[in-house]
Amino acid sequence: MTFKIGLVSVSDRASQGVYEDKGIPALEDWLRKALVTPFETVTRLIADEQTIIEATLIELVDDLACDLVLTTGGTGPALRDVTPDATLAIADREMPGFGEQMRQISLKFVPTAILSRQVGVIRKRALILNLPGQPKSIRETLEGLKDGLDHVIVPGIFAAVPYCIQLLEGPYIETRADVVAAFRPKSAVKPQE
Repeated sequence: MTFKIGLVSVSDRASQGVYEDKGIPALEDWLRKALVTPFETVTRLIADEQTIIEATLIELVDDLACDLVLTTGGTGPALRDVTPDATLAIADREMPGFGEQMRQISLKFVPTAILSRQVGVIRKRALILNLPGQPKSIRETLEGLKDGLDHVIVPGIFAAVPYCIQLLEGPYIETRADVVAAFRPKSAVKPQE
């Protein structure tokens, strides 16, 4: 079973070519470092318009069968920041722990992390996560915070992603533990190939 990941960068200016998008390259780079499991990505660079975001998320899950969709950008309180609104509008179920953990990680760096409206949701059999817009914040959110000896202080959200996708009957995903260790209960065995 192929692990298919949708990557969506939500930015008015980047989608108009005013400046280069850094979200999708940062996500692709991090995924290459973190995943052992082979994967393919489908990318979209779109404007911060709720109807466009909703249509893109629906396309990636319903038509292209992505197991995981990661968005970047459009999660703040500004009037144009509507990524969480669009994500919630197309969701079957909300997964509030992902948003809570992203804010907890970001609060270790900036007090304005409380302004973030990032959410995690399930649509059909796919997990959709709204990530921050900056490459450094994307990495920190996904892999968590480590001390000087590489011990995890605050787990990144990606530690829970493989098991969540497994529970949604998606592919079994393995990560490189030195980047982010996937956590599964001992009872969660790897399915036979």
